[in-house]
Amino acid sequence: MPDPRTLTRADFDARSTVTTRWADNDMFGHLNNAVYLELFDSVLNSWLMAGTGVDERTSPAHGVVAESSIRFYAEVSYPGSLEVGVRVERVGRTSAVFELALFAPHVETVAAHCRWAQVYVGSDDRRPTPLPDAVRSFLERTLAERTGKAGERA
Repeated sequence: MPDPRTLTRADFDARSTVTTRWADNDMFGHLNNAVYLELFDSVLNSWLMAGTGVDERTSPAHGVVAESSIRFYAEVSYPGSLEVGVRVERVGRTSAVFELALFAPHVETVAAHCRWAQVYVGSDDRRPTPLPDAVRSFLERTLAERTGKAGERA
């Protein structure tokens, strides 16, 4: 994986604008760490639902976060609009790995970078299950458009 600090908006499969809220700042005047995960989760799930047509709230299988990590490179705060980029890193049999990045307005460098692993489980038994066909197709197509490869990234 390249150094996240070298990534720009153009490196991401999709981007979404998000607006910060008054309550997002912590006592030090910058976005609270937990808010980053909330923003990444919202953008990723909106992107997946729009791209696949699958509503995980009613689907027989849905993704759960198995791992997430964030590296912070620059402070951002309320008020303002931010941009979140999302891209597919790897597509496995029962899981997918994503990269997400937060960008401040008019700044091309990454303010925060997240690696996000999501495992698909059956809604009834909560056991790992293969990615739904619509999800796999969307993720592999998206990955192939950016890298020229489907499935796992080399």
